[in-house]
Amino acid sequence: MSRLEWSKLLNGNRVRPSRTLFKKHRNEFDKDYERIIYSSSLRRLQDKAQVFPLQENDFTRTRLTHSLEVASLGSSIAWEIGVWLLEEKKEFTDFWQVKELASLVEVTCLVHDLGNPPFGHYGEDVIRNWFTKWFQSENFKKIEQDYSAHYGTLTQQMKNDFRLFEGNAQAIRILTKLQFLNDEYGANFTLGSLATLMKYPWASNDAKAEKKRKFGFFYSENALFEKLQVDVGIGGRRHPATYLLEAADDIAYLTADIEDGVKKKAVPWDQVYFEKIRGFMQGRYPERCKALEEHRLTAVDNKVPDQSLVNVQNFKVVAQGIMIEAVVQAFKDNYDSIMKGNFEGDLLSCSSAKDLKERLFDIEVEYCFKNSEVLALELVGDRVLTELLDLFVDAIVRIEKKPKAKLREEKIFHLISPNFRHIQTLKDGVPQVEAHELSLYNRLQLITDFISGMTDSYAVNLHRQLLGVKLP
Repeated sequence: MSRLEWSKLLNGNRVRPSRTLFKKHRNEFDKDYERIIYSSSLRRLQDKAQVFPLQENDFTRTRLTHSLEVASLGSSIAWEIGVWLLEEKKEFTDFWQVKELASLVEVTCLVHDLGNPPFGHYGEDVIRNWFTKWFQSENFKKIEQDYSAHYGTLTQQMKNDFRLFEGNAQAIRILTKLQFLNDEYGANFTLGSLATLMKYPWASNDAKAEKKRKFGFFYSENALFEKLQVDVGIGGRRHPATYLLEAADDIAYLTADIEDGVKKKAVPWDQVYFEKIRGFMQGRYPERCKALEEHRLTAVDNKVPDQSLVNVQNFKVVAQGIMIEAVVQAFKDNYDSIMKGNFEGDLLSCSSAKDLKERLFDIEVEYCFKNSEVLALELVGDRVLTELLDLFVDAIVRIEKKPKAKLREEKIFHLISPNFRHIQTLKDGVPQVEAHELSLYNRLQLITDFISGMTDSYAVNLHRQLLGVKLP
């Protein structure tokens, strides 16, 4: 397999050619940022959980604040790599390519969680489990038989799109179709950005998808993937910038989630620091540990309020610095295998900060993921999403005539966003398909588009309105 080429990887072309006027100081990835920063899809992240769902305080991170932090970290990492590619590797020909790489990583970091359903990664599991059971049911077999004469049966890829539902693939779908403005191209992101966002560049029926339980695009985006293979050159290989995005995401959540846990009184920071962190830091990073100790003493001397929170914030800054340096070096050390497309794993796990990553992740699992409030609200999310899927799938697959909002299933159909309904009627960019003429796959995707796009609060409120149940 040929080596990846930056001339193709930094592809600023779009599926539909851009109509905006070119300005020298703005590259195409800057324009991607400007296209999405005002979007409803991005704003919805302010009410989607990072770790602690349905928070009423303004301190705890949401998916939006997390994404902004990832974008900042990703940009910093990309600048370091870009300058290295220009000055030492001579892979870049001018400073504008360094800026392009930084802009590419920044915007993809900003939108990397755009497709996450309500209640975070647990929401993904709920959707996957629901469809896995449904596809095994007698009810599904009868429904599929009813549709088969007209549309054929669902292929393995079509089924796996739902059985293995993936927020990353949904983000691609949002950016290319669902963030609807004037036409069927959605936000019409650059090919370079879409290739970078495709963290798992294979279909849901690929052997890798079954093994890793991850994939990069739905059946509905097959043609897009084929274009990215040719125009960006990724094939079944990751875009090199994807590793930088992934590293920025890891660094952000490993430190910030613990900070949120301290604020929530879920993480007893002094105990955790002295039992699990201090000795490790003294052995591996003595100078940085010394600086942390000085900060702790200063906080005591100055009688700083909420010293645990201040101390964990100082630690966050130090830990992020360590991991950023380690990731940059890991990218340099593994550069050849990354460009050949045979690098395995993630940068942070292959770096000198691997032990720090594992230590922080263990703390997060013990004190944040297993926190009783988090577990209780995830169970609420399980019930909400399961019962909404029960309701919507049962109704939407039964619509046989043009929905007029008279019958029960027609009323439920009209609750779905008009934009999502409109997109499913498009053929060659023009509305040509009536709602009652949609295939079974398109109907199921209409439902997952709608439900995965909900915020946590909207999902809970809609559930309460439709099912008349007040949840704790």
